[in-house]
Amino acid sequence: MDIRTEMNISEDETQSSNCSTPATNQLEGVLLDGLEDSTKLVGVQVILILAYSTIILFGVTGNSLVIYVVYKFRNLHTVTNYFIVNLAVADLLVNTLCLPFTLMYTLYGEWKFGQVMCYLLPYAQGLAVHVSTITLNVIALDRYRSIVYHMETKMSKDMCVVVIVITWVASAILASPLAIFREYVTFDLSPERTIQGCAEKWPGSSADGTVYSIAMFFLQYGLPLSIISFAYTRIWNKLRNHVSPGGGRSDRHQRRQKTTKMLVAVVVVFTVSWLPFHAFQLAVDIDSSVLEMKDYRLLYTAFHVVAMCSTFANPILYGWMNSNYRRSFLAVFKCGRLSNGMRRVCSSETVSEKCTRSKQNTISVAFKQENTLL
Repeated sequence: MDIRTEMNISEDETQSSNCSTPATNQLEGVLLDGLEDSTKLVGVQVILILAYSTIILFGVTGNSLVIYVVYKFRNLHTVTNYFIVNLAVADLLVNTLCLPFTLMYTLYGEWKFGQVMCYLLPYAQGLAVHVSTITLNVIALDRYRSIVYHMETKMSKDMCVVVIVITWVASAILASPLAIFREYVTFDLSPERTIQGCAEKWPGSSADGTVYSIAMFFLQYGLPLSIISFAYTRIWNKLRNHVSPGGGRSDRHQRRQKTTKMLVAVVVVFTVSWLPFHAFQLAVDIDSSVLEMKDYRLLYTAFHVVAMCSTFANPILYGWMNSNYRRSFLAVFKCGRLSNGMRRVCSSETVSEKCTRSKQNTISVAFKQENTLL
């Protein structure tokens, strides 16, 4: 997703940006202090604090839990789950490294985080979003390969690791302009008042930034959505029309259907969450007069909050739509309650062994009953 924002201080200045936060359209010689917008209202700021804090809390908790259970239970050590962990890591990166600073920037209205963070934060979210979209495509294409073309040879775990590494390297390259074409600047608003800014600085005209923004829209949203939609449409048609040799539908086929439904739900939530933000940002890139709207900052922030909801939605979907994740989550929580009841910590040697054996037994029995495709 394009995380640039525009701040036209003068004809020679390019767009200013940070980690997915809006900026205000500025005319030359106008003081920022004199600008009024809805995000400065106390009631709006309270709502924003609650919204961002909730997203951060659920995002960090949920994605950390996904990473933990996949690491802890060997039954979950599968290729698809490794890709799901990759999604969780990307979302966790956004929750911890971007959202707190996004909230503070929105409340303060200026860059207060120094030069290093000016380069790091926009790059971090650009990197994370590229990782998410590429990983969703890889999962869809891998399932397309195995289900539509009946390729029973699954991707090996070593190859999965290679694909994940390539995903991060490719994402790092695609997001690099967000760090390279950037400068940390100070604006003198008056002899007594200066503010710091984090601005994009393209080698050519400001049109270069618009070209990059539109290109990222297609690379991060349009093209991935087209590929994923094609893959899952073919997969769903294949599963719907499948009949086992003995008539009816096998357990394996039903498990494939359930897993596909869950993964499609992940894609739908990701798509719907980011659609308003993308549409609004694209409108800004096409027509800069949108920046002059009175409630531009409020709209931008509201769409950003909706987009960020995707960072904590996945763990909820896993727990709701996949029984193996649900059992794993419950096993972790049961272990914690047991330890608290005994006034001992689960990390201590004795209790840890009991908890681990209990959880492993619970999960092992469940997985023997239902050999998941994840």
